[in-house]
Amino acid sequence: MTATEALRPTAPAPASPQRRPARHWTEPSTWFAAPALLFFAALVIAPIVVVIVLSMMDWNGISAPEFNAAGNWGELATDSGLWHSVWVSLQVMILCWVVQTPISILLGVYVAGKQKHRAVLAALFFLPLVLSSTGIGIVWRNLVDPEFGVLPALGLPGLNLLGDAHFALYTLIFVVSWQFIPFHTLLYQAGVRQIPAQLYEAAELDGAGPVQKFFLVTLPQLRNTIVTSSTLMLVGSLTYFDLFYVLSEGGPGDATRILPVNMYVTGFQQYQLGYASAIALLLVALGTALSLGLTKYSGFARMRSEQEGA
Repeated sequence: MTATEALRPTAPAPASPQRRPARHWTEPSTWFAAPALLFFAALVIAPIVVVIVLSMMDWNGISAPEFNAAGNWGELATDSGLWHSVWVSLQVMILCWVVQTPISILLGVYVAGKQKHRAVLAALFFLPLVLSSTGIGIVWRNLVDPEFGVLPALGLPGLNLLGDAHFALYTLIFVVSWQFIPFHTLLYQAGVRQIPAQLYEAAELDGAGPVQKFFLVTLPQLRNTIVTSSTLMLVGSLTYFDLFYVLSEGGPGDATRILPVNMYVTGFQQYQLGYASAIALLLVALGTALSLGLTKYSGFARMRSEQEGA
């Protein structure tokens, strides 16, 4: 190449075709939720709509339903038996929380240890979680039978725990707690194992003993778990049916007739399906209000992970 050719300006190179930037998904499409929303609408929304319609009907399950507007809702306000069921359900809710929460916390702290015997105990202790509620009810009904139960088998006088209005509710609370304490223990066990070990080491350096470490370190760190467990426990207590029905059928009299049992008896034994639908909606409203209240006033919605580094 000569000097003249080197100084001659060169033509600009042809511009290469501009590439379209690759599409990056910053968030999933709302269409991904369509199958779940479809199932939710079919299995939750549609039945609730049907129950709302039935709550405004007078229907015995056989003849054609008759529209009675707000007649069933007016009967709710004056039904003393219904409000007795609400009171019994409230007692069950409070007693279940009072009994299950402290026992679950203590057991959860205990089985969170690393010793081998604690792992074996935990495996045995969680067996009620895999048993059927109906099966548990049948077993305990036979165990507390005043003629053929455990006490007569040991030569002791039998107590009619399920036939006495003073003991029936407390007996059912015991059986419910026996079944569900393992579940809440599992929650607290997981919560204890997420507590940073440095907190316990710092407490030991300050001279704290086991009891002080429990109240000053463990319990404060389990706040989120306590809120979660309490929400599940209190709202779940409104849904007990199988154990109460198998063990006592709401008796003796109406001593243990909680709202779900009252709804079943009203609908399928007294054949007032319209009125039973109104009771079902009342149960849904109470459960929803309780859940929203706990979420708002307990700080559940503001919970953050307390695990180190989270």
